[in-house]
Amino acid sequence: MAGHSSNFIKRIEPSLKQWRRHLHQYPELGFTEYYTTFFIGEELKKLGFTIYTGRDALESDARYGVPQDSELLEQEDQARGHGVDEEWLKTVRGGHTGLVAVYDTGRNGDHTAFRFDIDALPIEEAEQDKHVPYKEDFISKQKGVMHACGHDGHTTIGLGLAQFISEHHQQLKGRFTLLFQPAEEGGRGARAMTEKGWLQGVDTFYSGHIGINPLPVGTIAATVRGFLASSKLNVHFKGQSSHSGMKPEAGRNALLAAATATTQLHGISRHSDGVSRVNVGKLIAGNGRNIISDRGYLELETRGETQEINQYMQTEAKRIIEASALMHQVEANIEFVGETEELSCDDSLIPSITQACSASSLITRVDPYALVSGSEDASFMMNAVQEQGGKATYMLFGTQLPDNHHSPHFDFEEGVLAVALDAYIHIVKGGNEID
Repeated sequence: MAGHSSNFIKRIEPSLKQWRRHLHQYPELGFTEYYTTFFIGEELKKLGFTIYTGRDALESDARYGVPQDSELLEQEDQARGHGVDEEWLKTVRGGHTGLVAVYDTGRNGDHTAFRFDIDALPIEEAEQDKHVPYKEDFISKQKGVMHACGHDGHTTIGLGLAQFISEHHQQLKGRFTLLFQPAEEGGRGARAMTEKGWLQGVDTFYSGHIGINPLPVGTIAATVRGFLASSKLNVHFKGQSSHSGMKPEAGRNALLAAATATTQLHGISRHSDGVSRVNVGKLIAGNGRNIISDRGYLELETRGETQEINQYMQTEAKRIIEASALMHQVEANIEFVGETEELSCDDSLIPSITQACSASSLITRVDPYALVSGSEDASFMMNAVQEQGGKATYMLFGTQLPDNHHSPHFDFEEGVLAVALDAYIHIVKGGNEID
C-alpha cells in the first residue's frame, strides 16, 4: 500500500482545502457546534462508519461550562437556518454536540483512536487584505466568532483520515475510533467523551495540533512536552446598588470587589516546584457613573506544571476572591467551568512514528518532541488510555503563522493539512496494515 497513500493525498487535497474553507465560514463555540457536527456526520455517513451522537457520544453531566439555555436555543435556530434538519438536531440539542465514528475492519488488530477538536473562539475575525481568509473570501459568517486556533483544519484532517480508512479498510486490521470533540477551548469537552467510555480498550491514541510553534510545512513532532494542568473559573460578585452622591454608604460595591480580586490574583506567589500561571481574561462590572455597582463578573484561569501545582494556584485564587468579597461586603459565587490534566506523551512511540513517516514524500523532518505551553483537555483521553496500559501521544504539524493563535489574524498554510493527514495515514498503515 506504499504508493496508495501518495495517490490518495493527491486526489483528496482539493477536498481538504474545500472542507477547511467551508468550516472556517461557519465557526461555532463550545457545545453549540450544531452545524459542524451535522456537517461531519453527513460526510461520515457516506463512508461506512458507525456514528454516535448526542448522549450516545458524551456523558451529559460531565460537560463543563455548558451555555445558558437561551444561547443554546439561539444557536439551534441558527443551525436550522444553515440546513440542519430536525431529526439530526433532536439528537444533539441542549449542547450535546460532537460525535464519535467507529470503523471495525472485522480482523483482529489494535484498537487505535484519534481525536479532533471542532470548536471555535469568541473572536471577531480581521477584515484586511493581508488576512488570507478575508482576501480569498472564506471569512467567518458569524460576527464575533472565529476559527482562530486551527480547529477547522483539525476537523478537516479527521474527515480525510476517515476517507482513507473507508477506502482502504480491506488492507487494514483492527478497529478505529475517531473522536470529533466539542468544547476544547476552556477544557470543557474531552472529559465528557472520556467518561462515556470511548477510550476503554484503546491500544494507541493520537491527537495533535496545527502550528503552536511556527515550523516549516513538512516538519512534524512525534510528541510534545510542556502542556500544563489548568482550571477555569467564573466569578459572580453580588453587592448592593445605591446613589453614589446621596447615599454612598448604603452601597456595597461589587465593581471594587471584582477589581480588587483582579489585581490581587495576579499577585499570587508562583510555585517553586514548577511552572505556574494565573490570568483574569474578562472583567465586567458597573451600572453607571453615579451608581454604586451591585454586580461584577470575572473569568479567570489557573495553570500548573502538575496537578498539585495547579491545585495550589486554584486554592490561592479562591482565597483571594473570597477575601476581596469580604473586604467590600459583597457575595462571591465561584463557578468551576473547565479543567485540563497534566499530559505526558509516550516516548516509546517516537521510533514507530519516525519510521512510519519516513516513507512519506510530504514529511521532510520528524522531531522527537516539541516544547509547548498552554493546556490541552485531550489530557483526559490520553491519561485514560495510559492508565489501562495503552500508549498515547500528542503531535505537532508545522506551518508558518502570520499571527498568534487566538488572534483576529490567525491563519495557517493549507499545505499542512495534507502533511498531517499523511502522517496519520502512515501511522495507521504502520500499525494496522495486514501482513
